[in-house]
Amino acid sequence: MGDTPARDPGAGHRRLGEALLDLRAAAGASIGMLYLPAPTQGMLHLALTIGVAREFAVPWSRVGLRDPIPVADAVRERRLVWLGGQEETASRYPRLGLVVPYRFSLAATPLDTEPDAGAAAGAGLVMLWPGSHGHELAEREREALAAGCARLAEILRRAADDGHPVRAAAHPVILAPRPPPTPGPVEAAAAMAFIRRLPGGSCALDLNGKITFITQEAADLLGSPVRRLVGALPWEALPWMDTPAIEEHYRAAVMSRLPRSFTAVHPAGHRVRFDLHPDDSGISVRITAGDGPAAPAGGALGPDVAVEPPPPPPPARPESAADAAARPPAASEPGGEQQVAPGPSRATALYQLMHLAASLTEAAHAQDVVDKAADQLVPALGAQAMALLVEEERRLRIVGHRGYTDELMTRYDGLPVTAPSATTEVIRTRTPLFFESPAALLAAYPGFDIEDGMGAWGFVPLITSNRPVGCLVLAYSRPRPFAAGEKAVLISLAGLIAQALERARLYDSAYQLARSLQTGLLPHDLPHVPRLEVAARYLPAGHGLDIGGDFYDLIHIDGTTAAAAIGDVQGHNVGAAALMGQVRTAVHASAGAPPAEVLARTNRLLTDLEPGLFTSCLYAHIDLGRHRARLATAGHPPPLLRRADGTAEVVALPPGLLLGIDPDAGYTAAEIPFEPGSLLALYTDGLVESPALDIEETIAGVAAHLARTAGDRPLEAVADDLLSHARGRVPATDDIALLLLRSRLPGD
Repeated sequence: MGDTPARDPGAGHRRLGEALLDLRAAAGASIGMLYLPAPTQGMLHLALTIGVAREFAVPWSRVGLRDPIPVADAVRERRLVWLGGQEETASRYPRLGLVVPYRFSLAATPLDTEPDAGAAAGAGLVMLWPGSHGHELAEREREALAAGCARLAEILRRAADDGHPVRAAAHPVILAPRPPPTPGPVEAAAAMAFIRRLPGGSCALDLNGKITFITQEAADLLGSPVRRLVGALPWEALPWMDTPAIEEHYRAAVMSRLPRSFTAVHPAGHRVRFDLHPDDSGISVRITAGDGPAAPAGGALGPDVAVEPPPPPPPARPESAADAAARPPAASEPGGEQQVAPGPSRATALYQLMHLAASLTEAAHAQDVVDKAADQLVPALGAQAMALLVEEERRLRIVGHRGYTDELMTRYDGLPVTAPSATTEVIRTRTPLFFESPAALLAAYPGFDIEDGMGAWGFVPLITSNRPVGCLVLAYSRPRPFAAGEKAVLISLAGLIAQALERARLYDSAYQLARSLQTGLLPHDLPHVPRLEVAARYLPAGHGLDIGGDFYDLIHIDGTTAAAAIGDVQGHNVGAAALMGQVRTAVHASAGAPPAEVLARTNRLLTDLEPGLFTSCLYAHIDLGRHRARLATAGHPPPLLRRADGTAEVVALPPGLLLGIDPDAGYTAAEIPFEPGSLLALYTDGLVESPALDIEETIAGVAAHLARTAGDRPLEAVADDLLSHARGRVPATDDIALLLLRSRLPGD
């Protein structure tokens, strides 16, 4: 299929799917995953994947660019990330190694490494190879990756140019592998004869684990009719196989593409041996009568182990009349609403919950907790909606939600804790509540607002330090029972969420305090200077409690002259912020003197204070009457000058020592023309620093971008564009201060 421009909204997705299938084949990989930038800044969404089941993909469907995940590092730093095996994965990416502890090699790469990548900017690719792959990426594989990424990037660009940009859907699209050639009647008959001659039974699973084919001999060994097994997951059709250990073997086979063998104990007492042989289309399973002793359940899983069956459930107590009245009617009974939805297998829930526990350790802000809990918990338990509520001043406050409408959540935000509702009762009593049907919920709380389509609910208290702080609400689209084991998992999980949420809320409070202190030290308003257009921006890096020392200032000296300063204090703490305030004061006190003298005086003041911190600073004296500017620098990044004719350059200034090192340091100024229409850009290094790029190249790139885009646009728009350009190149790693000055003719 040719990569011609898309003519309909879905053409881009289809061409991406074809390209990903071709790339997997060309690179000899087993799994491919394509990530596209999300509308939310700093997020990646999994758009397409091939070679892996949906349940594996869902926990990785949303990735933050700061998450310790290979694709995030690859996109953020514009480089290839290669993991040559299980030990390297566990060492460099502990969360990935913990949640997916299987043998495979992995490459993650951005689709386009150019700063101006257009529609492909921020997209990333992940490819996995079987556990038998060597520790190094072969040159042939590297070339296939490069060619495949170029093709994917071109498809994205063409779709955007055609007016149908490709965006990731709410859930990743799982691509089906290309089917093998269909055998003829003679070949099919010979294949079936071959299978029947083999001892024991044979079975085939797709990559989702569902049985697509099984012989009568295999069904007899499993103790279930063929008709019940085909199309089912083994651990759902056969309760004695619903153990994390058995499903773990399936997961390991899918992820590593390596054979696995294990022996399980049938409830009748005999052992059954399973030999798994995976490839890119599924798993072939040989099922035979097992032999040898069975290992204890929960033991270490090797390539050939035995698994005990789960203990039988305790006998059910007789149902009382009250129980019968409270039990929701089944679908076959009068008044039954719909069929009860089954819950996930125990292994699936444990996999997803372990992923969540690892993710919560990285959650810094309250919204991070909401996002990570929703990403992991909702698919793990088959829920359709989730909400986190906390108690503040005896009222409920919505921290975040997923799957619910904003309108519905607004009805609960601010509800008094004393009001009668399931949520408030859970907080007051610390007792979880579970409702298997709308009838059960409405019987207990007649005024409850039922979201359309929801059929079951769980309300679990969030408890930390032995006190309730809020409530976790889960909603399911269909009526369902809540088994005792599932309730226990939910209660434990709510405890993890409560602790993470409490830490995050304390962090958010401290973060806001730190940012308020920092921005309070910056000028609230810049003075009006005739014939000078001005725009300023300060953008925090958005991580940590660090208080940066970036600052800028504009000083009106007289009718035709002004002074501008920008600087960056070493460090990110309260001391840096305090020193930043002192530097601004010192510059103000000397403003109007020659630039070299201003820096020398400020330097002597700082060395007398002995703060133990150093400061870069750039000072400019603007003479609008003579159309000149004199500048001096103390170790600060060079300014950019865009002339009225549209050309731009990086202004080379005589070097100067950072402030606060040597009290006798001298500084030298340089004079440049500043004709009407000229634009002078002063900035801190956060605007131009990138881990993967040389800073001189980056500064030159920003100057070129300024030449192309500034024109005669308002400076406010130019400032926003420069920040967007910087953030598009690489996510924030440092604060940014930006001061733009443009000379105007009288009357402009």
